[in-house]
Amino acid sequence: MSTNGSELVRPVDGNGAVGEPLPDRFDNPGLPPHRPRLTDTQPAAARRATRQVVALFTLSILGTIGFVVAYALVPAGNTIASVRLSNLLLGLGLFLAMFGIGAAAIHWAKTLMSDRDVAEDRHPQRSSPQDREAAVAVLREGAEDSGIARRGVLKGAVVSALVLAPLTIAVPLIGEVGGDWRVSTLRHTLWERGKRLTRDPSGTPIKAEDVTVGSVFHVIPDGLREGESADHWIEEKAKAVVLMVRLDPADLKEADDRKDWSYEGIVAYSKICTHVGCPVALYEQQTHHLLCPCHQSTFDIADGARVIFGPANRPLPQLPITVDDEGYLVAQSDFTEPIGPSYWERLK
Repeated sequence: MSTNGSELVRPVDGNGAVGEPLPDRFDNPGLPPHRPRLTDTQPAAARRATRQVVALFTLSILGTIGFVVAYALVPAGNTIASVRLSNLLLGLGLFLAMFGIGAAAIHWAKTLMSDRDVAEDRHPQRSSPQDREAAVAVLREGAEDSGIARRGVLKGAVVSALVLAPLTIAVPLIGEVGGDWRVSTLRHTLWERGKRLTRDPSGTPIKAEDVTVGSVFHVIPDGLREGESADHWIEEKAKAVVLMVRLDPADLKEADDRKDWSYEGIVAYSKICTHVGCPVALYEQQTHHLLCPCHQSTFDIADGARVIFGPANRPLPQLPITVDDEGYLVAQSDFTEPIGPSYWERLK
């Protein structure tokens, strides 16, 4: 487009004379003509759409009931198979509960509610009393137009779905059906004073003299064996696993109240990431960095396992260690703070 002085003129495109001025404004074309839907003209189609909406709300209700039943009767347990089954059933129930409501609302709006375009002029933010009364009247008209007052089954379905759907969130939070989330078990592990550090998974005790500078050991408490009770073994190991590293003592930066938690450069930290609980086990010897493979949280083993990168916001809990009379590495106590991710009941 070219200009002639301050006047807009039409470009040379074969559709008009060169220099022909363009209008200052265009007329409002208005709204397109309304095209009625089948549900607007055929009562049978409207009844069919009503049944479909009710069916979707019923699907949501069944999904909520299924979620609660699965939560109560199919606990996660401590085996991979039970966790998978529980997650599958809970996820399916939650999906149906939320999808049913969403799909029903969309289908209801597209087939049964009014689809006429409405244009309204802008007005000051605070409406006049007359406008407020008009707005209330419009809302009432919309409720009437939705047909919910005339369709009792539809009203019952939507109310039931909306009332039951929050149970998919409330039941796990309350935790009274089928047991609680047992977050208190994260406060304590099998580590205790005098408990030897052993190799994972063999259970062989470790002497301090066997740990060379730069070496890494995956450690479990002495006495933790696979066999007698698989569920107990998996649960306790998941909480107590430790990564032990020997550094040059000159590279360690230790807080005054933790100087006796290491032994000649040997430090031990929980392997459970403080972000979402993934196993942290990728150690870089030159930088003393420990990486979580799930979300790349990075901890500095030489500096109290503080977070130097990633979404984790707390250092890894440190296990205080020393040696016994035979030279074997032992724990001084359990972890002094809960291991793993943060949760609402912990103080830090």
